[in-house]
Amino acid sequence: MTSPDRARTTVGLVGEYLLLIPVLGSAIWVLAFFIDHHFLPQPFVFDVNDTFMDWFNTAFYANRPGAFDVWHTVYPPLSFVFLRLFSLHSCYEGPFNARDCDWLGTVALMGSYVLDGVVAALVFWRRDRATAIPRSLAFTFGLPLLFALERGNLILVCLIPFMLVYGEMLGSRFSRALAIATTINFKPYLVVPSLALAVRRDWRALELAGLATIALYLVTLMLFGSGTPGEMLDNIRIFSNVVGGQFWEQTYLSTSYSTVLVIKDSPFPILTYTSSASVEIALWLIPLLIVMTQLVALAALVANWLQPRGIPLGRNVALLVGAHLATQSPGGYTLTFLIFMVFLEVGRRPGQMVALVAAYMLSITYDHVLATVIDTDSPSWLSGWSTHVNFGLAVGQFIRPGLVILITWSLAIDSIILSVRAHRKASPSLGMLLARQAKPA
Repeated sequence: MTSPDRARTTVGLVGEYLLLIPVLGSAIWVLAFFIDHHFLPQPFVFDVNDTFMDWFNTAFYANRPGAFDVWHTVYPPLSFVFLRLFSLHSCYEGPFNARDCDWLGTVALMGSYVLDGVVAALVFWRRDRATAIPRSLAFTFGLPLLFALERGNLILVCLIPFMLVYGEMLGSRFSRALAIATTINFKPYLVVPSLALAVRRDWRALELAGLATIALYLVTLMLFGSGTPGEMLDNIRIFSNVVGGQFWEQTYLSTSYSTVLVIKDSPFPILTYTSSASVEIALWLIPLLIVMTQLVALAALVANWLQPRGIPLGRNVALLVGAHLATQSPGGYTLTFLIFMVFLEVGRRPGQMVALVAAYMLSITYDHVLATVIDTDSPSWLSGWSTHVNFGLAVGQFIRPGLVILITWSLAIDSIILSVRAHRKASPSLGMLLARQAKPA
């Protein structure tokens, strides 16, 4: 490494440690706030009595009938098979009672979070030892993963195979296919990052992943006894109708500005907080911004398909995930997938640095409330105290979706630049374009 390269690397590493300071500082602030006020502040969920309930509500229906015809879940059967194994059946007279009774479920939940941090650290260490420490700490103690922990969301479980496969820690085709199948059967929208295999022209791996996904679904469907494709499609339609129009809840910790668009049909008094002109501009600008982000990501993916040599799998995954999260918001905890992929970037090109800065900013566990929406007394399960809570419209609700777009644009432009440079050196032949799998450089 030459002296200028070494100097740039040192400056970049110091910069990452500086970016880590507000991430860890905000996590410590949350802890201090909790000790003082007995509940977790915004941007954690405003129902302070609902901690861990994504896990225990799902576990209730893993141990009792009615998951698909009563609760109308959109989770595939794998979630219920997993939670049936890692829960105490006798505790489930009700989900809230189970939260205090099911020690096995609590251990599995907390163990998943710890394992997420360990696996992330191992992947980052293998990818780039120089940056592994700040990135591991930011990922483990950053907002998206802490938010997933507070919710008890099953992302904590499916994140493990996600990191193993897209962090390229698995050696055999079978293990990679099974890991991809597991992620999709936990969270169906994770079919999106699997399409990175098509961009890389690794058709065999994509075929195996598809077959493994179907096989795992059929096995878990047989074990659980419900969750047919028809039931799941019906529940998705029901879920879409239920969440529509709930402006503040939808924008609370969103990855996409698309959630702002529900204000058109929402009774939320948005004009109390801003002007009608601002609302009209947002309703015109947001669809345009989303479409432009989709197009620039697509252009980068096409460029990477034309010149796949030297383009890592993780870059294509990041572009697909970024475009998906910019288009719609599956939940704030899904930012873990995007941040993980950005933290796999090795290099100091401008596009990479912009994406890294944005990823660290997304990891900050703090929000500044602009206007109060909820101001009430509520019991806090986590502390066991009765508390007075305040939540509302906050700065982060309008910044985070912009950071997702910024990450997508910066990595897309970097990919296009790399592809243009590679094209000048060696234009791909027809045989190369039709190759079954691109050979690595």
